[in-house]
Amino acid sequence: MTKVAASFDALSGSQDQKATTTDISKDSSKLLTFYLPQYHRTPENSEWWGPGFTEWTNVARGKPNFDGHYQPHIPRELGFYDLTHPDVMYEQAELAKLYGVHGFCFYHYWFSGRRILERPVENFLKSDIDINFCLCWANENWTRTWSGDEKSVLLGQNYAAGDDEEFILSLLIYFKDPRYILVDGKPMLVVYRAKDIPNPAVSFAKWRALAVEHGFPGLHIAVVDFYDITSPNEVEADALVEFPPHKFNGPQSIPSVMPTFTNPEFSGGIVDYVKVIAQSAKRELPPFKLYRGIIPSWDNTARRQNTPTTIVNATPALYGIWLKYLRAYTRKHNQNESDNFIFINAWNEWGEGCHLEPDHEWGLKYLEETLGSSFYDGSPDDLDGARDALYVAVAKDVLNRSKKEADQDKIDAVEAELRNYKPVGNFAHKAAAYLLKWPFFYKLARFFYRTVRRLRG
Repeated sequence: MTKVAASFDALSGSQDQKATTTDISKDSSKLLTFYLPQYHRTPENSEWWGPGFTEWTNVARGKPNFDGHYQPHIPRELGFYDLTHPDVMYEQAELAKLYGVHGFCFYHYWFSGRRILERPVENFLKSDIDINFCLCWANENWTRTWSGDEKSVLLGQNYAAGDDEEFILSLLIYFKDPRYILVDGKPMLVVYRAKDIPNPAVSFAKWRALAVEHGFPGLHIAVVDFYDITSPNEVEADALVEFPPHKFNGPQSIPSVMPTFTNPEFSGGIVDYVKVIAQSAKRELPPFKLYRGIIPSWDNTARRQNTPTTIVNATPALYGIWLKYLRAYTRKHNQNESDNFIFINAWNEWGEGCHLEPDHEWGLKYLEETLGSSFYDGSPDDLDGARDALYVAVAKDVLNRSKKEADQDKIDAVEAELRNYKPVGNFAHKAAAYLLKWPFFYKLARFFYRTVRRLRG
């Protein structure tokens, strides 16, 4: 915690900009942003999706599905960049650090020794780009998900004999880079789908032993909070990484008022950002290491025009309010500055509508809120006060955007709705993950589940 001048009141998000003698403190939580390297041409993507395909191909063809739907997302300062040019990553790193981002968490695609989308990070390793980084093994099968076909595997994870050793040995060049993020001297490796590994606890033990053999005190393994996992202890990992919108996009987060749809073929899901924030605020301290997560928004219309999941009511102001709370949570419950991380999804997921990189709609506002969330007043351990402040700030923002006069009774009513929010339990998440193997039964179960929740009111 660092004390800073009171002139930083404006950045702290304070509603009262009058002169004050209150000490303002600077939060020390480390913000890590997931980073997608798919902004360059590859032979595989040209073969699978058409000549010259990159993520920008998806981004440019997004169209609105309802009144007020923000599509397509158009980049501003950095433009439609090509990540084979290292100058782009220099600019990204400079922008990220300027606004308080500690490091990038690069998605890493490895299939029994075969790499894909590796060029940007390979270029990064050869450069002197000044930003911290770690890797997230995106260990999913590559399928035709974007076209609605999840069964046709383009590139599969085989988990072959000897993969554990080969995988870690291939990562040593990253781990030994002075910019790589360490936790108590151990390289941090994030795993996206831990339960997909045939015996994750055995694999993780081998990984750690190999790290020790090569001079590290171990390996710090953090697994993503996917639908089929509730604790890192289930796979003998070190930490769980919260990853909105996973587990935040259920029927409990449907908006009270749905938008007016203009696409007659739309059959996707709509999620209310305000309810996502309420669910996040409800999460109590678990009996394991949890790294909190946040999204600026989410909308994968560009990838799935008729069947996306779209978050509505997201604004930079609400994102900033939410991030201030997650910083308070982290100050209270994760005081070890070696790993006081908060993960942001994402730096540049343009095809999924969640990016801190500036666009023509919001400009630099999400980055400004990211920096502004660093500054706070009051006790660093007052989490209850931070949660109360979140409810009040969100309620005021909701009323302001609805152009209703924010008198105390209306603020209290919206605040009460947030406080009374009831998240979905872990059993429902695991059941949903299991039923996804049979789409018909999944849709049937989801229909009944939503009906029951609606009746309970």
